Amino acid sequence: MNQQFGPLLYTISIWALPAIIAITFHEAAHGFAALRLGDDTALRLGRVTFNPLKHIDPMGTIILPALLLFLHSPFLFGYAKPVPVNFRALRNPRRDMVWVAAAGPGINIVLAVIAALLFHLVGYLPDTVAQWVAENLKNALIINVVLAVFNLLPLPPLDGGRIAVGLLPDALASPLARLEPYGMTILIGILFILPMIGAQMGLDFSIVSHAVAAVTTEVVAVILRLTGYN
Repeated sequence: MNQQFGPLLYTISIWALPAIIAITFHEAAHGFAALRLGDDTALRLGRVTFNPLKHIDPMGTIILPALLLFLHSPFLFGYAKPVPVNFRALRNPRRDMVWVAAAGPGINIVLAVIAALLFHLVGYLPDTVAQWVAENLKNALIINVVLAVFNLLPLPPLDGGRIAVGLLPDALASPLARLEPYGMTILIGILFILPMIGAQMGLDFSIVSHAVAAVTTEVVAVILRLTGYN
């Protein structure tokens, strides 16, 4: 029994911990940014916190990614409970919406850099824990960059969509903003349904997945160079 579950528990431990930290800091960053810019909605609802229990969505954070991993999906997908933000309460709603949205991906890049820097210390750890710590740091680097890149896709309600709405002229921002209620449906269609249809036709329609993977690879490479890995 232990021989069966030992490797599984090890795999869960080296992926779940960095994923939970990445998601928790991402959502908390939105709350902290909104509070700093004038909206205390998240604070009043207890979401300006690094307590992961306040941000984890059982279906989106645990069950869905685990199911996709079990099914060997080419693209892992998940989500946390979004931090509520009343954009009208921000001191400068249009400008500050950009900063609130950017805070999530921004903190993920910071965490990725920290993970890469901490990797330099792994050699000083006892052999009994060095490999486990190294695997966690490696996965933290990857997960945080993926989360940042994915969330910067220019489709509301993703952070990139809200940044685009805040930066684009009204003629382009208004129709993009109106897509927000349908954004997740569009995203699921692009990430999963369209590739499935393409596979039936012998075509590769995983364009977004390939783009996210390519950008992630480049960002990871830049971080590794900046943190002393040549």
